[in-house]
Amino acid sequence: MATIEECRAALEQLSENIQGSEGDVRAAAALDRSVSCHITDLDVTFAGRLQDGRITVRETLQGPPREKAELRLALSGDDLVALVDGELHFAKAWGSGRVKLEAGLLDLFRLRKLL
Repeated sequence: MATIEECRAALEQLSENIQGSEGDVRAAAALDRSVSCHITDLDVTFAGRLQDGRITVRETLQGPPREKAELRLALSGDDLVALVDGELHFAKAWGSGRVKLEAGLLDLFRLRKLL
């Protein structure tokens, strides 16, 4: 089972991956939205902001998100690490229910380029 530190490092790596991308992926990440990532097996939530293609974690909270972020992700710590490492394909994980992503319809259309 992934630790809180490994999950935070995976989110930082995801942020760096997004910042290093170009074209459609970079444009899709140019949102300015609140974001939460609930690690279900650890019952921890990373809350922060996606801005200028960078994810900034501002808080680490026990339990589910306290406020409804504009972009909400929920998954196990192992799945987060596997996604960022390229070992788990997002579409398959989302389709099977291993990963939950909630956002407004327009944001989902933009984010599909990232995923």
